[in-house]
Amino acid sequence: MSNRHPLLNKNLVLLIICQGLFLTNNVTFIAINGLVGLSLAPAHWMATLPVMGYVVGAAFSTSIVAKSQNLFGRKISFQLGLLVAVFSALLCAYAAISKNFWLLVTATFIAGYYSANGQLYRFAAAELTEASQRDKAVSWVLAGGILGAVIGPNLASWTRDVFDTAFLGAYLTLSIAGFIGILIMQCIHFPEEFKSQHALSDGRPLKTILRQPIFMVAVIGAALGYGVMNLLMAATPLAMQICGLPFSDTALVLEWHVIGMFAPGFFTGSLIQRFGTLKIMGIGVALNFMCIAIALTGTEIRQFLFALFLLGVGWNFLFTGSTSLAMTAYQPNERDKAQAAINFFVFGTMAFTSLGSGALITSQGWTILNYGSLIPVVITATALIWLSSQHRRQRKSSPMKL
Repeated sequence: MSNRHPLLNKNLVLLIICQGLFLTNNVTFIAINGLVGLSLAPAHWMATLPVMGYVVGAAFSTSIVAKSQNLFGRKISFQLGLLVAVFSALLCAYAAISKNFWLLVTATFIAGYYSANGQLYRFAAAELTEASQRDKAVSWVLAGGILGAVIGPNLASWTRDVFDTAFLGAYLTLSIAGFIGILIMQCIHFPEEFKSQHALSDGRPLKTILRQPIFMVAVIGAALGYGVMNLLMAATPLAMQICGLPFSDTALVLEWHVIGMFAPGFFTGSLIQRFGTLKIMGIGVALNFMCIAIALTGTEIRQFLFALFLLGVGWNFLFTGSTSLAMTAYQPNERDKAQAAINFFVFGTMAFTSLGSGALITSQGWTILNYGSLIPVVITATALIWLSSQHRRQRKSSPMKL
């Protein structure tokens, strides 16, 4: 049996569960922090500042997480992140009870440390299986987010009115999920790492790694793919509330959006191995264009549902492809700084789009927001076309000798 499925060893399965808990946290935060922020914010345009705080905190934490990974290894660093998840969820709960907007922003900023850790689960997955299964391992761990797709929106909906304070139950439940993650992570065995004998400065300088065309396009695909997804997803709960749709509809839309994000993970790795990374990323870009086209046709639940589902699938193809592409551009001893750089660009872009989504949706509306999202999609498409042309030129200048 193990020969048929060498990919799914115990360590990888447990990491998939941890990914599910991580995405439960992420999706719940996206679903409720904008709404809680809107009820507490001094001005409407500040509604998504708690969402922005989450990604800004993650951006600031990338270098700290890289150093902790290097010093302590995967397991301890991941457990520290989960401990922060518990603390920040409890702090969010207190902020909601005390109706303190800036404490809520501070709490989500602290939670960003957990996000910076969780974003490395996909890279850790590649270390838990054979080299030939690397793409599939990354894809399957990302697919673990399907747990978050089901649990996150429903958790927000079920616990909304459990207490007098809206969504207090969701924050408390997330703290319990963090404890569960700590216990599961304790059971994962990560392979021996370079933590003691390799400093972050080992290998090529970071500037040299960043200047590689493959790495540049991987960063663009990951950062802008995440940016477009975040721009539209963070605005969706607010947009649907403005359109008069009930929160139960919002939870349904977010559930299918996150299913679109992670369900393809069960086969994205196989598609990459069969058709190539750039083609799969190109399909992701095409799906983003389709999402925007549908979103511009109206503001009924069916438009939100179909548009956000396609947005999720497009993100999966772009992000999984970008991760696989990036791993071909750095050496093992360059791992921590290269991965930290990618995540820094991702979180920086998400911070900008988190703030932009709240400002645009409350001042300009859903239509203008979607037109604006065309810009990063076009940039990503251009980058993929450029790298494909680079590869074609290289093949022509270095023909294979038979």
